[in-house]
Amino acid sequence: MIIVTGAAGQLGRQIVERLLTRVPAGQVGVSVRVPLEAQAFADQGVRVRQGSFTDADSLAHAFEDASQVLIVSVDRMGEEAVQQHRVAIDAAVAAGARRVLYTSHMGASASSEFQPCRDHAATEEALRASGVPFTSLRNGFYAASAVQFLGHAMQSGQVVLPADGPVSWTAHADLADAAAAILADEGRIDGPTPPLTAAQALTFDDIARIATDVTGRTITRTTAPDEQFRQQLVGGGVPAETAGQLLGIFAASRAGEFAAVDSTLETLLGREPIALSTVLREQLPETAADRGGRTAGARGVGG
Repeated sequence: MIIVTGAAGQLGRQIVERLLTRVPAGQVGVSVRVPLEAQAFADQGVRVRQGSFTDADSLAHAFEDASQVLIVSVDRMGEEAVQQHRVAIDAAVAAGARRVLYTSHMGASASSEFQPCRDHAATEEALRASGVPFTSLRNGFYAASAVQFLGHAMQSGQVVLPADGPVSWTAHADLADAAAAILADEGRIDGPTPPLTAAQALTFDDIARIATDVTGRTITRTTAPDEQFRQQLVGGGVPAETAGQLLGIFAASRAGEFAAVDSTLETLLGREPIALSTVLREQLPETAADRGGRTAGARGVGG
């Protein structure tokens, strides 16, 4: 049985949806903290069990009869994240899984400027030490994060962020399709994958231009000093430690940690990855197309 954790979350849910187009529902199980949130999968014949990375006993039950376990990384940073991942890895090994898969990041490195990438590197070391074959899905940076960073730009007309470098912003839907393909073809990729990225690496200057074209509103990019951005975050209620970690995204992008573009995702998908312009068109609150294409911005860029 293929077990997927975090199936109530944005990525995990989409992975299960895609997986069900490839394998029978009876061969799929999900581990979720709140089973009711996965009721739609249960209704399709998927085995739904409660499991938490902070409760090893619950994972022993959730991972029972596992042939493969996909561990979707937690929304935490630092040692808390790594420890929870270790608990899940140990539970998968104890359950007899032939392979453990993990949603890592293209920038996974012990020397990364971005804390989660250091956490992913530590988790990959735990996978290597587990003694079980593993696949680490080195996902590109979520395109949804680029949308979030645009913040109030649709109202203010400005994207005010620290200096950045190019980032391979990649759609959740594509990463979910790739994970499902790898799960359905056990052993297709052993160890860390190449970077699973979209076809372009873009800066926020690029994104501002794309957002302008997609929405028909003029969006300009303004660079804020790192310390000013940190103070704005803290002033808005973000804990100081978290604000520092968020700044790490920009430091890492300036260092080129997220700039790689690789064809592996396209090969797994059998098509071109979704362009960021498409993601923006779908997720920004109001696009030119929504207004009936009354501006030249309805043309779109890159897809």
